Amino acid sequence: MDLVDLTHPVSYDNERVRRSLVGSITGALISVGLGAIMLAFRSNLSIASVALVLVVPVVAGVMVGGFRAGVTSVVVGFLVYDLLFIPPYYRLTVGRSQNLVVLGVYAVVMLLVARIVANREAARVEAQRRALETSRLFELSELLVEDRSVEELLETIVNAVATVFKVHGVTLLVPEAERLAIAASAGVSLSPDQLRRLDPRSGIPVSLATGPGLPHEVHAVALTAAGRPVGILAILGAPDSEADRALLRTFANSAALALERAQLREQALRSEVLEEVDRLRHALMGAVSHDLRTPLATMKVASSTLLNPASPLSDADAHELHGLIDMETDRLTRLVTNLLDMTRFDAGVLEVRRSPQSVRTLVNEAVVALRPALGERPVRMALAERLPDVDVDQILIGQVLANLLDNADRHSPPNSQITVTGELRSDRIAIAVADSGPGVPAEEREAVFDRFVRFDTGGRSGLGLTIAKTFVEAHGEQIWVEDVPGGGARFVFTLRPVAANGAGR
Repeated sequence: MDLVDLTHPVSYDNERVRRSLVGSITGALISVGLGAIMLAFRSNLSIASVALVLVVPVVAGVMVGGFRAGVTSVVVGFLVYDLLFIPPYYRLTVGRSQNLVVLGVYAVVMLLVARIVANREAARVEAQRRALETSRLFELSELLVEDRSVEELLETIVNAVATVFKVHGVTLLVPEAERLAIAASAGVSLSPDQLRRLDPRSGIPVSLATGPGLPHEVHAVALTAAGRPVGILAILGAPDSEADRALLRTFANSAALALERAQLREQALRSEVLEEVDRLRHALMGAVSHDLRTPLATMKVASSTLLNPASPLSDADAHELHGLIDMETDRLTRLVTNLLDMTRFDAGVLEVRRSPQSVRTLVNEAVVALRPALGERPVRMALAERLPDVDVDQILIGQVLANLLDNADRHSPPNSQITVTGELRSDRIAIAVADSGPGVPAEEREAVFDRFVRFDTGGRSGLGLTIAKTFVEAHGEQIWVEDVPGGGARFVFTLRPVAANGAGR
């Protein structure tokens, strides 16, 4: 916002003298001019008519220069009236007593008119001044009510004071470890000696008031909110007028409240962040504890059995235990990969490197990579013929498919089939992974993709589905869950084909 320069002149006494002089000259010239014009018609004008015309220069003088200029206009008008229109002409003497009364009445009435007009003009100027001060205070307040950080608000306060009040320099000091530290400044900076005097440890008393002074004299304005010190405005060359000084104190109070509000808001944000970090930490531990314990416990039992010389293990049993350790190690590797991928996403460094890929190749690679964990479970691929290639990041979409296959394996009955389908729907290729498990209730289908969600009903959750959703949405696509006729769940996601006439491989 651009602040309007509404500051008062440097010397108000000189200004009043100048206005009074200009008003006096204006009133005198108008009196003489009107007198010269009426002189040509003197024989046809009555004395009362002349008195009425000579009201004009008095009003003009008061409007331009105030009451003193009005008095000067009355004096000049009185002389013009007496010399040119009261017999005997061109003399200050008055021939008849009634003419003396006329002159006296003219002088008294004109002085009253001057006083009334001056009072009305002073009231108008005062009202205008108050309106301008209100406008300035409103503009200053608008700068403070906007949502800003503490650093931005500090800069706004010092710049506003320097711009609006035309002071030589402004420095805002805030309490920090039992001392005052410079938080923001504008214009001329404080000297080391001036800073030392403002330090509460110096033992030098500082007047927390404003008043007219020398340009390089430091004036301190305290910023307090709810009786608590927020800071100090150190001003070089305080405003000259009492009205500006009062406005400065009012602005200082508003600035203190705004600064305290900004500090409390940042403290609240920090508290919210800490609470969110704590909540996520607990949620993470709850989400991965089961997934970690199960493979670790299995690996521990298998390795302990293999190391126990008293265990009567055949070669087939030992081979099975080694395969179990290998399978659970792969499961732990996928879990750690998911955690690292989520960390990359939270850090904003997830990068999608697109290239044309065959849908069939993507599915085959995911099934092969997960085969040790799937064991003997059958996986049926029902992909449409001649599907066009898709423009995707091979690693990310491969992770999506692996996570969906792992999710289907963990929630399907033993030896039941997992089905992977792919078909062209409108301008997208829809890939689905279906299982024969308990399915996902309708009320949980949105939350099932949320990070670290656990359902009281024992429903699906975990990082795998969250990662899948994150990677699909990173491609600008969608993922959702559907029912399977006869029981189970089908997780479907879309991909954009490279070209409408692209050939599948």
